[in-house]
Amino acid sequence: MNTLTQMLQSPPQRIVVFRALKLGDLLCSVPAFRALRRAFPQAHIALLSLPWAADFVRLFPAYFDEFISFPGWPGLPEQPVDPAKTVAFLAQMQARQWDVALQMQGNGTFVNAMLSLFGARLVAGYYPQLLPAERMGSPDLWMPYPQPEHEVIRHVQLMEFLGLTPAGYELEFPATPTDFPLPDALNALHEPYVCIHAGGISGRRWPAEQFAQVADRLATAGLPVVLTGTGAESPIAQTVQQHMHHRAVDLTGQTDLPTLAAVLRQSVGLVSNDTGVSHLATACQVPSVVIFTSADPAEWAPLATHRHRAVREADTTPTALADLLLSLVRDRVNHPLTPSLN
Repeated sequence: MNTLTQMLQSPPQRIVVFRALKLGDLLCSVPAFRALRRAFPQAHIALLSLPWAADFVRLFPAYFDEFISFPGWPGLPEQPVDPAKTVAFLAQMQARQWDVALQMQGNGTFVNAMLSLFGARLVAGYYPQLLPAERMGSPDLWMPYPQPEHEVIRHVQLMEFLGLTPAGYELEFPATPTDFPLPDALNALHEPYVCIHAGGISGRRWPAEQFAQVADRLATAGLPVVLTGTGAESPIAQTVQQHMHHRAVDLTGQTDLPTLAAVLRQSVGLVSNDTGVSHLATACQVPSVVIFTSADPAEWAPLATHRHRAVREADTTPTALADLLLSLVRDRVNHPLTPSLN
């Protein structure tokens, strides 16, 4: 019997999971979400997260029954705090009578006290290793935040700590229907293409000029290039194109999350910064090369190293990076690639 069922004396029926972060953070948590659902198939499980994650919940109906928008909390940078909304939010959460509130945000320094105000029968999750007072309620439900540890493994370990059977470490993303409309610009491509995603969180980007060199090398090898990114990242893609000698298809600002997944699945590979799209490629089983400029690959690199490569900025060049992707995608291309480029 798992710990939660044992302490409640029956399987929990109402579970709220708190993880109010970005796309990559949620994708890395999917193996843990999978284990949670398999342990409690009849439970109503809600995700408390940032507003964008409403789309994520709609894409994962097998794991979540409800999305709850997080209004922010003092100390968390992801969402501005509105005191009136926060007070109303706490009252709404208390009225829900949760069996379990599960803290998967981080080490819990700022948010464990918040979860204790939800009025749940049990509160569980991570606490800072050096601050045992941050455990709210039963100490048996609180796991010292494992650091360093790979982000995927870290959350599966939490499920195991709570007595749940793990359900693997593989990321996943729902299959896109075959009739899902792809951007019209892709119709002009009659051969396999690669995606270049040069955007990312400010301060964590590889230079656009170097992405352009990678793109040109891939195009010269026989692979058309598709530039992806959000609307806000369009200037970065434009800089990449301006420094390229070949023409690329620019899809920045034209893809929502399922469309981006479909574009990736139709491609033969991806080159990106360490950002959400790199985890999406992992979930879609699309070969990728991921450039790390500041984050730790030991925590964030794809676990499936047969299909993905993680490289540190200081350890690579545009030529080496492009050739690395070419070595990963040759068996996915139906025509010979240029074996050597000058």
